[in-house]
Amino acid sequence: MPRFVETIPNVTVTVGRDALLACIVENLRGYKVAWVRVDTQTILSIHHNVITQNPRISLEYNDHRTWSLHIKNVQEADRGWYMCQINTDPMRSQQGYLQVVVPPSIVDRETSTDMVVRETSNVTLTCRAAGYPEPYVMWRREDGEDINYNGETVNVVDGEVLHITKVSRLHMGAYLCIASNGVPPSISKRVELRVQFPPMLTISNQLEAAYMGQNVSLTCHTEAHPTSINYWTTERGDMIVSGEKYEARSEEKEYNKDMVLIIHNVTRSDFGSYRCVAKNSLGETDGLIKLEENPTPSTTTISTAINLNRKKGKKDQTIIFSSMF
Repeated sequence: MPRFVETIPNVTVTVGRDALLACIVENLRGYKVAWVRVDTQTILSIHHNVITQNPRISLEYNDHRTWSLHIKNVQEADRGWYMCQINTDPMRSQQGYLQVVVPPSIVDRETSTDMVVRETSNVTLTCRAAGYPEPYVMWRREDGEDINYNGETVNVVDGEVLHITKVSRLHMGAYLCIASNGVPPSISKRVELRVQFPPMLTISNQLEAAYMGQNVSLTCHTEAHPTSINYWTTERGDMIVSGEKYEARSEEKEYNKDMVLIIHNVTRSDFGSYRCVAKNSLGETDGLIKLEENPTPSTTTISTAINLNRKKGKKDQTIIFSSMF
């Protein structure tokens, strides 16, 4: 009687590729081999003839021993059990499973796009992924920095939803939704989160001093989004424009901006207060820096101090002058 030499191996194939299910029989003689789709009870082939109307299915056979079912361009609908039968009495059969895996993909219509939100509001970023097996989804920052996630510092947030309560400017940046299921390639989508807030201004030195004829720099640090318009004014309220006397510079990184005002060849009329101003569509702020004269020690003062030390018998003593404010 005919017999199966080997079991039909289970086959795993990526969607779009070809699959081959092999049924090996001995002593077939006048009996016939058939392939059947188990779940639908659809007859696919009988001996040398392909019965199904599916153009992607064909039959390969060799010396009445190996009967292989060939499925081209495998689809998810092809996933399931396939039976190889011999028309003995009783019928002999064995089954093999075709597993169809699908690499992950991002479902754009259910996934967040770039967002602009106000500081202290709540934000939810959603990422839906499809594939088989079901993809694992995680969120992380594109720059690799940790995420301040609702009171905890984490590098990765698991799951399709990234929910941040009371978002701050520190959350601003690009986030990557990454989906993987063991079927290459993994896939990601980039979502830009922009956080809006009114300008904030800090001054490290509110009192500066300079000698006559010296160049001096005044600095204000600002934070704002949208990017603020920054400028300097004199204590009379006149806007300062860069030229031979003044040089206004700006060094910007993300939502941070350093305002630097360089005053060349300081004269007596330059001493006074300077105001740095930052404004955007959400608000305005300013700060004041006072520039005072740093008196230069006179030659007469130095000579008098040396003579006094000599009268007291002090030799080779170092004289230290402190800046007076």
